[in-house]
Amino acid sequence: MEALYRLCYEDIQLKPTAILLGLALVAIHLAAWFKKEIVLAFLPKVPRHREIGIGLLLLGAVWSYWLVCYMDLGEFYAVGNFVKLFIPISFVLVAYYAPEFLAVRAAGIVMMLMAGPVLQAAYLEQPFTRLLLPIIAYVWIIVGMFWVGMPFLMRDWITWIVAKDHPKRWTYACGIGAGYGLLMILFAATWQG
Repeated sequence: MEALYRLCYEDIQLKPTAILLGLALVAIHLAAWFKKEIVLAFLPKVPRHREIGIGLLLLGAVWSYWLVCYMDLGEFYAVGNFVKLFIPISFVLVAYYAPEFLAVRAAGIVMMLMAGPVLQAAYLEQPFTRLLLPIIAYVWIIVGMFWVGMPFLMRDWITWIVAKDHPKRWTYACGIGAGYGLLMILFAATWQG
């Protein structure tokens, strides 16, 4: 597990990260576009979907615990064991006492955790186009913070984007996401090093 931590947070490289992230963006957005009816029927259910919420919250808890086990806590080393104890307890308490919009809050947590390796991959790298990675990472962080603090926003955004009186919104959203992924792949393929 320590080798995986080093791979994801210390030895992570810009080019493969950008290509993998770009491929993921293209695949997700094209799948959402091609399977529009299925996705549009399921998407409004996501904010209050308890099973998705518990799954994402568990992912966030395991990921956070793993980070605390292997990262350099610096001055906070003394509280490391307390944090390791607090993470599973908080998982149980949040899953039990905060069931409303659990999927949204958990998705926000996972998005903020995903930003770490992406930012690390672009840290102090040369090409100007590397900024495509921090841009999406900071979008994840900001949206994740809003979803944790104001989870009703996801419901409102989903309602807005799937509105039947504006069918082009879904097409534009899928196109922008896939286009950003293609741009990331294109620039990553031309990076030297």
